[in-house]
Amino acid sequence: QVQLVESGGGSVQAGGSLRLACAAFGYTTSCMGWFRQAPGKEREGVASIDSDGRRMYTDSVKGRFTISQDNAKNTMYLEMNSLKPEDTAMYYCAASSIDYGGVPLRAEQYNYWGQGTQVTVSS
Repeated sequence: QVQLVESGGGSVQAGGSLRLACAAFGYTTSCMGWFRQAPGKEREGVASIDSDGRRMYTDSVKGRFTISQDNAKNTMYLEMNSLKPEDTAMYYCAASSIDYGGVPLRAEQYNYWGQGTQVTVSS
């Protein structure tokens, strides 16, 4: 069984930064990603990374967010800079046991999920 635990969420002003972490416990997965969901909105992919270090970002966060992974700690990070109110959402860590031959960034491509951590950006 794979267990994912997110941390690092909080409240910041626009332009600030936060660093989210996702600790993975259990079996090895092929790739991991970050998703977010705001009230009344659908869950969207934010960033993903695979075992080869390939990365994928949604257009709205390119240049501002950075996804990385510490293999020794089995932890994935999402460094978020220049935060905007539009980034406010519950952020979820996800993992997939399936090798797609690429870097997936759609919710249906992931089969393990964390509980989420809230990120609130005020203007």
